[in-house]
Amino acid sequence: MGGKKSKQSVADDARKSACPDENLPTVERIRKHMTKHFGYSVLSLARRGMLDLPEELWELTELQKLNLSLNALRSVPSSLGLLQNLVVLNLWGNQLTSLPPEIGQLRNLKVLFAYRNRLSEVPEELGCCSKLEVLSLANNQLTGLPPSLSALAGLKKLNLSHNHITHIPGCVYTMKSLVFLQLACNRLENIADQIQALADLKILIVEGNCIHSLPKMLCRLTKLELLNVDFNDIQNVPEEMHRLRRLEKLACHPLDKGLHIMHNPLLKPIKEVLDGGLQALYSYLKAT
Repeated sequence: MGGKKSKQSVADDARKSACPDENLPTVERIRKHMTKHFGYSVLSLARRGMLDLPEELWELTELQKLNLSLNALRSVPSSLGLLQNLVVLNLWGNQLTSLPPEIGQLRNLKVLFAYRNRLSEVPEELGCCSKLEVLSLANNQLTGLPPSLSALAGLKKLNLSHNHITHIPGCVYTMKSLVFLQLACNRLENIADQIQALADLKILIVEGNCIHSLPKMLCRLTKLELLNVDFNDIQNVPEEMHRLRRLEKLACHPLDKGLHIMHNPLLKPIKEVLDGGLQALYSYLKAT
């Protein structure tokens, strides 16, 4: 009665004070890690070594940006579809072999990073994410994309590099808002004439493939500022290539704008003309 507290009681109080989260429900403990960033509700659970995701995560329906990158996740449950306010979903650097069909319920999703996983396919339902603007599926095991992705009319940036793709998926040619298309290090042997449909394309990267020739229709992409065809099997270039006036120089550094065409078995006339630079090539092509 009113006496001194025991040592055990003091220790218990100190522990509770040091770990105030322990008295909160799990969902509230997770919510305490949420932040506001530029007006968005953000939660990062990156680099936690997680094999599975806590069930309480799916109760945070207010979430707009969720970062689950660099864990050891092998799957994402169907409960993902409950987070219908998500604008950005970051799944890269896990061990995912599939994405749940319920991802199609994320109708507000604008950015999806799922690169560096083990995906061999993506669900058709991803085509329901009609607000998607950025999609990275690089460094997976994809051989193609479902036709349903034709519905991604607002997609601006698509990265499919380092996969097992032998031809550009047909749905890509319908993504007419694309300004950036990355297909490096696949197994492409050609670029179809349908490439002309991507009239807004500014950056096209297809280095490290097995492309034998460039189609004339590629030269209708007059907004191209960077075209990288390094490390292919190209012997010649179309005469119409001089129309690509925004390719201002021969480029070497990967980030430089211009034409990247090194390490191809170019035939002698083209190879020699290129020694004079890109403008020399354009002059030669116009004269032929």
